[in-house]
Amino acid sequence: MKRRISSNSNAQLTQWLTQFDQEDLFTKWLELYSFAAALVIDKNHNILFCNSHAETILGLKAQQIIGSRCDQSYDIDEKKSCSGKQLKLNKTDGTRLEAKQYSQVLTDKEGNFLGAFSLLIPEIAQKTDQAQPESPTSKEHINFHGILSRSPAMQPVFQIIQNAAKTEATVLVRGESGSGKELVAQAIHDLSPRRTAPFLAINCAALSINLLESELFGHVRGAFSGAITDHAGLFQQADGGTLFLDEVAELPSELQAKLLRVIQERNYIPVGGNQTINVDVRIVTATHRSLRDEVKNGHFREDLMYRLRVVPIFIPPLRERREDINLLLWHFIQQHNAKNFRHIAKIDPQAMRILLDYPWPGNIRELQNVIEYAFVVGRGSTLKPSELPPEFTEQRQSPETEKTNNFFSREGEIEAITRALEQTNGKVSVAAEILDMSRATFWRKRKQYGI
Repeated sequence: MKRRISSNSNAQLTQWLTQFDQEDLFTKWLELYSFAAALVIDKNHNILFCNSHAETILGLKAQQIIGSRCDQSYDIDEKKSCSGKQLKLNKTDGTRLEAKQYSQVLTDKEGNFLGAFSLLIPEIAQKTDQAQPESPTSKEHINFHGILSRSPAMQPVFQIIQNAAKTEATVLVRGESGSGKELVAQAIHDLSPRRTAPFLAINCAALSINLLESELFGHVRGAFSGAITDHAGLFQQADGGTLFLDEVAELPSELQAKLLRVIQERNYIPVGGNQTINVDVRIVTATHRSLRDEVKNGHFREDLMYRLRVVPIFIPPLRERREDINLLLWHFIQQHNAKNFRHIAKIDPQAMRILLDYPWPGNIRELQNVIEYAFVVGRGSTLKPSELPPEFTEQRQSPETEKTNNFFSREGEIEAITRALEQTNGKVSVAAEILDMSRATFWRKRKQYGI
């Protein structure tokens, strides 16, 4: 027998609900479904709202989900709710998501369809194209709001991002050039309550002091030659959202004081103006330099440094997360494959060996550029060593000499075999191919060294 809620209980609930902002209460309720993509759908089958976990599960940004029409795979039947409907969704990163759908249809008193609530609960993700065994999408990895990694070194980074996103604290992202600092800033914004407001970014090293001041704080008409109209700066444009200041260590000293005022007072005066503008902007900054060293050298204000690095996040360089090299290689290859200019299905073992051994001073951006270069200069379905940029092949030893040097000592051979197994997640055949060994030789050496 179903238990009916008394009218008195309903009245108490109604009175209790009046204390809250309905949208905020609803949002918090849906965020509890950390195991599912929670969607709110209108009568036209358009998605009105999604929780933050939908981004991770569906592999899309909230901006791409909200406002779009339901995918036919998980569209709603207006006549009935569903409980545990089996779904198979093809994601944009090349993986297939198997999930179960639970939906509740909403109608008016006459039974007319008004919309629905829908939960997509993932079961398993597997690769759509089984013909490419080297592709990383067949292996366990994480796509954390656009940041691809299977490296343990990135797990603390992801955790800090999640924790920081729930607060209003300023965040300083430290990392080498090309390591993905803007992706971290974007993830913080996307996971924060500000995610429906603008996310804007600027490189503080890319503009002169006058242009940078105008871009950040805006100017009024007549402030300088060429200022024929008022211009709203990035702080005003990002009101309610997040502003990402890349290479903040390059910020001129004259603008450091003005930035400090915005952080402290939440207002500023445009260039040439006399009226104060109030703003509500979260600031995330990034630099490849140590701000403490810049303070010691007299190039950066100490008080501003403490304001900016309330929550520091350090991104490991790619050479310290080599588990991600193969993953990222295939991610960028798949992106270019989709353009149908050339289709790469395999990486030559010697080319893979060169790519895995390279120190990647330019990090992920350099890796992305290397793949783009290979697609331009090469042809065929195999990426060959000759299709890599000159710096990868010039002044390198011959394969025979290089192999002799790599395996000159017991320690060197153990290290090479161990690294190959780590790179391939223990797949012996692929690891042996990378090292240009037969499978039998590889097994014998593993047994010999107890690896």
